[in-house]
Amino acid sequence: MIEVESVRRRYGGFEAVKGISFEVRSGELFALLGTNGAGKTTTMDLIAGFGRPDGGSVRVLGCDPYTERSSIRPRLGIMLQEGGLPPDLTVTESAAMWAGTLTDPRPVAEALEMVQLRHREQVFVRQLSGGERRRLDLALAVMGRPSVLLLDEPTTGLDPESRRNAWQMVRGLLAGGVTVLLTTHYLDEAQELADRIAIMHDGEIVTSGSTAEVVARHPARISFHLPAGVRLPDLPGLQDQVPEPGVRAEHVALRTRDLQLTLTELLIWARRHDVELAGLDARQASLEEAFLAVADTEKVPS
Repeated sequence: MIEVESVRRRYGGFEAVKGISFEVRSGELFALLGTNGAGKTTTMDLIAGFGRPDGGSVRVLGCDPYTERSSIRPRLGIMLQEGGLPPDLTVTESAAMWAGTLTDPRPVAEALEMVQLRHREQVFVRQLSGGERRRLDLALAVMGRPSVLLLDEPTTGLDPESRRNAWQMVRGLLAGGVTVLLTTHYLDEAQELADRIAIMHDGEIVTSGSTAEVVARHPARISFHLPAGVRLPDLPGLQDQVPEPGVRAEHVALRTRDLQLTLTELLIWARRHDVELAGLDARQASLEEAFLAVADTEKVPS
């Protein structure tokens, strides 16, 4: 549904996007993550047809979104970071105005109900909170019954309940066959919704795949308190050196590429030697750790 191939984009002497490639399959949600200034919004603008890449190609529904925008516009929904709606129109007037630009719009009341704004339909846009404006932007993005939906930071400013409602709405759209490209700074949002993700840094895609695949490229962690005077054995699968315990209870933090193997050997050893591992905690790496590794400019395997 979306194909990005070796795309580059310059602004004067600054290269914002440096030859990235990815595809978004029919009916999936693909999340584009990255640090501030990584190139996410520039990439989204090129896919929306707001600009032409300086190198490479972009295809949406088989068409060039810049030169063939009229062909894909009826099937494309777009939610930008800033909606820019006229402040002196009411919510209903804004939605009706937008519906007039669409080929087969949802009824205004239906679109507003999807984002829980029916009770605010006669309120002026200037009187809406920031979160309510984002919800109105989302309503307009889905009003045209899109096949492809581009969401650029859609839940910024939303309270937790509104975020959950937005997630539920997006899940419903996915279940109906809509393809979604999402940018977000909320890692829990990407982990909750995305089939696949890509993490950008400095104009490049550093790592991509399913959330599980991206997280699996980082070591798991085991931590506990070791009694004074007790020394750990050599354990399999460790990435880091085992800390030497001191004369008092020592907090030990291990990193391993094989959590099950390392943890099994640790527990067997502790049972055989009657050692209590106080505060034992074992967990796989998180998406946050994968993201922070990119933010720290660490290059992880793709």
